[in-house]
Amino acid sequence: MSQKICVEATKESGLKTEDIKNYSQVARDAVNSASKILMKHYCNINTIKSKSTEGDLVTNADLETEEFVISFLKDKTPSFGIYAEESGATGPEDGFVWCIDPLDGTTNYTHGFPFFGCSIALIWNNKPILGSISLPYFDQTFWAAPGIGSYCNENEIHVSSTRKLKESLLASGFAYDRHNVVDNNYAEYCSLTHKTRGVRRAGAAAIDLAFVANGIFDGYWERGLSAWDIAAGIPIVELAGGVISDYKNEEFNLKTGRIVATNPFIQYELISELRKIKPLDPKSYDGTTAISS
Repeated sequence: MSQKICVEATKESGLKTEDIKNYSQVARDAVNSASKILMKHYCNINTIKSKSTEGDLVTNADLETEEFVISFLKDKTPSFGIYAEESGATGPEDGFVWCIDPLDGTTNYTHGFPFFGCSIALIWNNKPILGSISLPYFDQTFWAAPGIGSYCNENEIHVSSTRKLKESLLASGFAYDRHNVVDNNYAEYCSLTHKTRGVRRAGAAAIDLAFVANGIFDGYWERGLSAWDIAAGIPIVELAGGVISDYKNEEFNLKTGRIVATNPFIQYELISELRKIKPLDPKSYDGTTAISS
């Protein structure tokens, strides 16, 4: 898709350059402050609870971080709506809305695996404009805004220049309902592992997108995602020279929960491969089947 989602949303919203700079700084300040809360509780969690499924977790760190971020953003932009993972939607649902994941990678966080962070995007009528993603353990903040660019801390970043899928390193993830639905990416993961240099699954969609923007991953695909998982990463990838689409290389919609994010060279080849792969029914595998020698 040639038209960048974040640039299009900026034009539609009528935001001025100075507004974009201000709101981008607000998002960065929010995730950086959130990082301090997350590191305070890292490896020292008080409560861990399951939500919709056994693997869908929430901790006291999620809740404390989200409460802080919402309060911070409401103070800075009182007329904007809020859409947050733990508390849902408050305020206007059209126009400008802050989309918040207080702790992306909660399962990682509960096990002490340092691939986690806070993710905040400003969206306009369901289209991301700008975003900021923190990686507290690594002291990194990825952020991007139209007219400014895409950055890791203060260093401008760019997607990779890998031109062939077979030479690429990809990332993906598995939805929480993967045990029960045929609409999963088990077969895709296996197939693309054989057709690339590797596929990584680290369990934090926002950070996967940040790593595509930074050229660490050449591409990323996933399904079963919520808006807060990916909204901040979209402008970071696009403004680093990357491409965002759905699984059919058609116009991306934040509500579908499906995303393909790549550098501009391997997108078509990745999507072509995804179209060929038949889903694997998870109920056909009970965890005890062995491959005969």
